[in-house]
Amino acid sequence: MINEHAIVHVNPDWAEAFEAAMRGAFTIIESAPGCHGAELRRQHEDPSVYLLTVRWTSVDAHMDFRASDAFERWRVATHPFYVTPPEVTHFLEPISR
Repeated sequence: MINEHAIVHVNPDWAEAFEAAMRGAFTIIESAPGCHGAELRRQHEDPSVYLLTVRWTSVDAHMDFRASDAFERWRVATHPFYVTPPEVTHFLEPISR
């Protein structure tokens, strides 16, 4: 499994509308093949910053989603709120103890 982390910067005046759009858009991303759930968290220190975390079976599953019609629907629903393009990285499974 891979965790996608996306740091998203949103105009604070649009926060409520962005969160509402994300609530609706979760069904789009979570229906993608290889997606095992997504969540959005608002940063405490700077309320214009959000962390989107999506659990994928692989980076390829994420890239397949980005090449799909579903991603276009996701983009239309969520990207208008972004102040800058999101910073997206992928993390591996936790290191064992």
